[in-house]
Amino acid sequence: MQTTSTNICERMGHSQELSKFKRATMIGCHLCNKFIHEISLLLNIPRSTVSGIITKWKQLGTTATQPRSGRPRKMTERG
Repeated sequence: MQTTSTNICERMGHSQELSKFKRATMIGCHLCNKFIHEISLLLNIPRSTVSGIITKWKQLGTTATQPRSGRPRKMTERG
């Protein structure tokens, strides 16, 4: 068990996107016949996130972030 602040589950509010490296690592583990549960424990990411990334990769063939609908905010929360 890790108690570092890098765990996605511990953050409140809007979640941040995963890095390209983590997404590619998930797909690499999946191609090496690892189960979703094993991948989530290995990378310390929730199972639902891992299965969502793998499902998106199977459907679209890419793990890149897709454009969102709606107008972007004029200012950030911090600003």
